[in-house]
Amino acid sequence: MKKLMTVTVMTMAAELFAIQGSVSTETETVSGDIKWHGRTKSYIIEKGKVTKEFKLADVTSLDIPKPAGYDKAVQLVEGGQGGQAISVLAKIVADYRMLQWDKPAGRYLALAHLAAGNAKKAYDACEPIIAEDKEAAYKGDLAAAYWQALLKLGKTDQLEGLLKKAATAGDRASSAAALVMRGDIIVAASNDSPEELRRALRDGYLRVVLMYQDANCARERGEAMLKAATCFDKLGQAARAENLRAQAKAL
Repeated sequence: MKKLMTVTVMTMAAELFAIQGSVSTETETVSGDIKWHGRTKSYIIEKGKVTKEFKLADVTSLDIPKPAGYDKAVQLVEGGQGGQAISVLAKIVADYRMLQWDKPAGRYLALAHLAAGNAKKAYDACEPIIAEDKEAAYKGDLAAAYWQALLKLGKTDQLEGLLKKAATAGDRASSAAALVMRGDIIVAASNDSPEELRRALRDGYLRVVLMYQDANCARERGEAMLKAATCFDKLGQAARAENLRAQAKAL
């Protein structure tokens, strides 16, 4: 259920904003104004005169209202107008650090920079988030966009290490995203060689299409379909390409 967001400006260096929401542990759920303390790696919740602290390791979930402007920014990025969304997404990333929405917003911020041809800015957008949460580099919303920046910047050793982590320590969606990136790596070095394009399909994209049909991998599966379609176009198999595009649109 969507809730209204309330934002209170703070002056403390460790946290800039208090965001209204809930923090859950295995034993309780507490609602109020939530602040992330980077120094202590903990959430502070204030409700009236009561203040409680929860260490990151003890938190099982956060329930934070969607930030104002997030949906519109996503639409702009997905519609090829990401430049108009950069300032909104950058503010969400800064304001919601470790408060649920920093990674989704960071993903679209990085994608907006990548679409503009600026891989360095995409990389720089991801780095502060990963500094707070190392798993974000190989698991969850941010990872695939971060990998794209690494690929564009030629940081292949770092990228390969993260793909291995995604395959072994990530969830199903992370594993699927790693296979999509495996296809991207092959295509990037292929010079459109038919043999290499077929290898990208076999070892990357089509594995995701065929093996990751569960609902939580829908985004990765759709991306794999579209990228496989591009490969089939280059291989002169337009009918297969259009079929995949239709399937991706229907997801």
